[in-house]
Amino acid sequence: MNKSSFASPKVTKLLANRYQLLELIGNGGMGKVFLANDMLLGGTPVAIKFLAQTVCEPKMQKDFAKEALMSAALSQKSIHIVRAYDYGVSETGNPFYVMEYLSGKCLKELIPMNLPMFMTLIRQICLGLQCAHQGINIDGNIYPLVHRDIKPTNILVIPDPILGQLVKILDFGIAKFLNHVATNSTNKGFHGTLPYCSPEQLEAEELDSRSDIYSLGVMMFEMLTGEKPWQPETDHFGAWYKAHHFQAPRTIAQVKPNLKLPRELNDLIMACLAKKASDRPQNIAQLLQVLEKINRSHYFTLPSNTSTGLVDNHLPPELPKNSELPLAVEQACYKLTWPEKKPIQEIVFPQIIDTEPGSVGALWLMLSSQEIKKRSLSIRHNEFLFITSPHPMLLWLTVLYNRLLVPKWLPCYLDMQNPQNQRLVTALAENERYPLILFTLEPPHSCISVISSYIDPTQRQLLKTWVKQSQSLPNSAQAQLSKNILKQQYKQMQSQIQQRLGAKPPAVGAGVV
Repeated sequence: MNKSSFASPKVTKLLANRYQLLELIGNGGMGKVFLANDMLLGGTPVAIKFLAQTVCEPKMQKDFAKEALMSAALSQKSIHIVRAYDYGVSETGNPFYVMEYLSGKCLKELIPMNLPMFMTLIRQICLGLQCAHQGINIDGNIYPLVHRDIKPTNILVIPDPILGQLVKILDFGIAKFLNHVATNSTNKGFHGTLPYCSPEQLEAEELDSRSDIYSLGVMMFEMLTGEKPWQPETDHFGAWYKAHHFQAPRTIAQVKPNLKLPRELNDLIMACLAKKASDRPQNIAQLLQVLEKINRSHYFTLPSNTSTGLVDNHLPPELPKNSELPLAVEQACYKLTWPEKKPIQEIVFPQIIDTEPGSVGALWLMLSSQEIKKRSLSIRHNEFLFITSPHPMLLWLTVLYNRLLVPKWLPCYLDMQNPQNQRLVTALAENERYPLILFTLEPPHSCISVISSYIDPTQRQLLKTWVKQSQSLPNSAQAQLSKNILKQQYKQMQSQIQQRLGAKPPAVGAGVV
């Protein structure tokens, strides 16, 4: 694997006949990250990381593909690991990963932080690491993964409709197998960032999960104090080698005397910084056990007035008092009657309604009276997916979630060559919220509740873009094929959404007509 004078990839044509590179959004020692559009999925934004090394030899490319597959498989197991969708090698020989594009703050920007936020974020970081350390199953063999570069700049914190702040660990693509049989998958060699490296990592020894635990200890210290446990005279390798091997870390009390920590938390952080791997917690499960005990003892919650620099507009109230729609729209919804041509059964369908303020895209939903009463107190979550090929088709997914119930899945598939659907999606894009109009399964099948779901500005802009794309595409007769593709993607999305909502297994959603 050769180091190259890494230049920005050309943007004159699609990467891998699929990705349109837009702009450089990140630059580091490992490579560069670009914002791109996935043209196969209707211009959906993605992040593409190009590694600075070139892999020209076929064997190296094969090894990279193996690593990339493991990274992608791992990202499917935990919502706390950035999701990897695709990989490849550019014309210049630079390997690249295609990842979900996330808009949030780097953990470094939030340091130092208060104790409640620390407890919220560190638990999620531990859950992501635990998933990696437990390994993934490939052909019947379990391959544990060590990150090797845990640091604040590799942790992203994004707004989340349920958790408030959702942690995503970046750069698991550089991890190596803990399988010593595969020569090119060994953990030998130095990879990492000096202030966070474990002593054994600096010695280029074989690494296990305890090396990540050491790096995590350094990061936890920094999250609470704003400083690292050591202050070497220089940032050169020799100075950090001496610090990690021979210098005792400063105590948290020395660095931040006014910070009052539970003794168990202070002891846990200092134990993670032990020079010998055998003296540290031996796995992430031990950290999680201590953190859970601390949470039970001290009842840490993030206060509602805590400023995090993150804006979470997705999250409606846990117990909504009203639909949060304009009054005229809500009143118009209550006056509606169930269409005569629609069957009397548990179904959902989209339909535009014309109100005094203007046209509004809405979901019409029929449920039993008892079910409506339960679901009216649900958190609402929505997702939109769009594909242009072979036929422009939009998935409009709404999920109703109550902690005491299984989630209610409400998928709707819209043929975007249908002018009425284009008008419907345009109405969705022009309004901050869309109504869910709930009709009773029992006679007289009247509307007894109206709730709403919020659409964030980024989603609304995407909807507008997708309508324009649909209007410019040639006619196609393969709507069913595109629908089947979206159905497969919907099935894959469900497990990720369930993890995010902390929900029970998926229930059968209302029928779609």
